[in-house]
Amino acid sequence: MMKPGRLLTALGILPFALASSELAASAPVMQDLSAAAPPQNVIKVLVFGKNSRKSVDDFAAENKLDPKALRRTYAASGLIECGNLHGAGQLTLTDQVVTTAAHVFFDEKGAPTAKSCIFVLETDGKQIGVPIDLSSIIAGSTNPYAVAEVHDWAVARLAKPIDGVQPYGIAEASAVNSPVEFVARGHIDWGEGRRLSMEKCRLHDQLAAGKEGTREFSFDCETGDGASGGAVLAQTDKPEISAILVGWTSNKPFHAAPFSPTHYNFVVTMEGAFRQAVQTMANKVIVAK
Repeated sequence: MMKPGRLLTALGILPFALASSELAASAPVMQDLSAAAPPQNVIKVLVFGKNSRKSVDDFAAENKLDPKALRRTYAASGLIECGNLHGAGQLTLTDQVVTTAAHVFFDEKGAPTAKSCIFVLETDGKQIGVPIDLSSIIAGSTNPYAVAEVHDWAVARLAKPIDGVQPYGIAEASAVNSPVEFVARGHIDWGEGRRLSMEKCRLHDQLAAGKEGTREFSFDCETGDGASGGAVLAQTDKPEISAILVGWTSNKPFHAAPFSPTHYNFVVTMEGAFRQAVQTMANKVIVAK
């Protein structure tokens, strides 16, 4: 069954008010994007009652942590902007490799979502953009809407490393009822689509397993349209990715309802071929340096 979370009107990549296609085509390797325009046409978030997403400051206060330290720890989370669309992504293993969902790069017809894409993150209070080498993409499928959700993953190389940002590691295998944190930018209804959102929650049922070793789980973190590809992190001492957000399914879309078999968000684990693709690309980047 095609879950609505991967349609362009849901958790897939969402229209972005910033003219990203023009920006990416003319952008230098590093660009300050601090003054970007806010997104429009805000769509409601899929929630299970109370919206439990937190800003960095609120998450820090609730857990008695230093907000400045949190911003440094989770600075690897950013946006992938492709033309006038965007999804979420993050630096993984190295300062030049990003992970995300395949449907951020490929549309419902299996065609590239744009001729160029950039990865944007915030460091030292500034938005920095770096072009993505689209020829480097390794994906579970280049036609993700035509296959099962468990194949909806991708890894790509940046045109240039991003200095001063610690990339996320990769966690051990995920399990049912594992505690996780969903850390991502891109929520179209949250902080102009750019502000970092953080939340603690749990993976729930394993829904599917792919032949390449990836698995699909339901989970109960709140999510916003445009955040596909964001990091689902294991609750460990260091930020390590267990999975990426892919989408949601619901018989009551755009309405708050209890978590259930018919109203849930879902993720794809960073295991098997996905994990191997990240490690292989990271090793090539390190050797090249």
